[in-house]
Amino acid sequence: MTKLALLVAATFFMEFLDATILNTALPRMAAAMGVAPLDLNLGVSIYSLVIAIFILPSAWMVERFGARRVFTSAIVLFTLSSIACGGAQSPLQFEIARAVQGLGGAMMVPVGRLVVLNSTEKRDLMRAIALLTWPALTAPLLGPPLGGYLSEAISWRAIFFVNVPLGIVGALLAQAWTPSLDPQTPKAFDFVGFVYAGLALGAALIGLDQYATRAPALQVLALALLSGAGAFLLSRHVRGRPNAIVNARPFRFDTFTRTMTGGLLARSVLSAVPFVTPLMFQLALGFDALRAGLMLTPLFVGNIGIKPLTSPLLRRFGFRNVLIVNGMIQVASLALCALIGPDTPAAAMVALLCVAGASRSMQFTALGTMPFADIPPEDMSMANLIFSVSFQASFAFGIGLGAAAIQLGETIAASSPLASYHAAYLILAALMAASTLDHAGLARNAGHAVSLRK
Repeated sequence: MTKLALLVAATFFMEFLDATILNTALPRMAAAMGVAPLDLNLGVSIYSLVIAIFILPSAWMVERFGARRVFTSAIVLFTLSSIACGGAQSPLQFEIARAVQGLGGAMMVPVGRLVVLNSTEKRDLMRAIALLTWPALTAPLLGPPLGGYLSEAISWRAIFFVNVPLGIVGALLAQAWTPSLDPQTPKAFDFVGFVYAGLALGAALIGLDQYATRAPALQVLALALLSGAGAFLLSRHVRGRPNAIVNARPFRFDTFTRTMTGGLLARSVLSAVPFVTPLMFQLALGFDALRAGLMLTPLFVGNIGIKPLTSPLLRRFGFRNVLIVNGMIQVASLALCALIGPDTPAAAMVALLCVAGASRSMQFTALGTMPFADIPPEDMSMANLIFSVSFQASFAFGIGLGAAAIQLGETIAASSPLASYHAAYLILAALMAASTLDHAGLARNAGHAVSLRK
């Protein structure tokens, strides 16, 4: 099972890396295509949007075609579309290729996780989830500096071509190692529910992005209302419908429900930090791009350094205690980031970011394991589907949330660029505090089947 979990983690790494690696390469891509960098913005955002929406049919696809076939085909599709992205000659070609790449990624995420969940005993689940968590922690930190280096040293096209050898090896190993989970006779696909869910999610993500880019308030409000309408129609549609694209059965368990409420908010805040931090270093403190990228290294060191202690700490103290204490550490670290200034010693910044990175890693692992602790086998597929959509959406929401916090910070503290970033960190700290309060409602022995703590 370890080798399969490592394979799934490697495919996750490819996917999460591609969500962030473009940011520093956009100017060179735009120049090569003869357009402005903003003209390629859709090619960046459409990737995460397609992944979040097209995760929804993945459970039906596994029932219809089998896990091995779907997982292997997803890796092949992701690899081929990476080649198409690298060979794009115009913004339209690039946007289409990125959408197809997102489609491949949408199948890789939940299907790979489902295979691991269905093949792992409860007592080994924490270790397996820890392996699946590291790509989400490391890829967003490595993506921007790696994209900048490749675009400068070789070509922006190399960003996508590095996926090719990884994809070939991954597809071969997926075919050899993935349990068959043979096809079943699937229920009829709930196309109407898929449309409603896609409308709710897509409008919410686009609306947050529009707010962050200072779109007209009426346009943002219209998207918010459209998202709410989609969610309302979906909730009515799924009631009593046996083939509904989602159902509420996993929400019977508090460990799952709180991961979808406070947990979603916490993951979004955690995903905003690697976006906000380098911007503050460059735009408010005057760091160059290389120095700003290197300042994220302590976050990466903290993420990796805490890994050997993650499972022992969860087993010793349990999910509730870890989420509360660790949430408070996150609140404190975000508040301390609001004190960073031109005179802050480099050693103090490094220490702060290292602690924040370690806490970030612990929170991601706990929130990635707890939702499945109490789920019975018959509900695991649906729980995995809902969690996968939430997990992917949190990354997209995180970028929008970070940008929105910066904009709101500019409104609150317009005295200087640095003051607006300080305000943004305090906004994020307040949101993290709200998520921690939600986790405080967990039972003391929440998730004990996995943590083994009574």
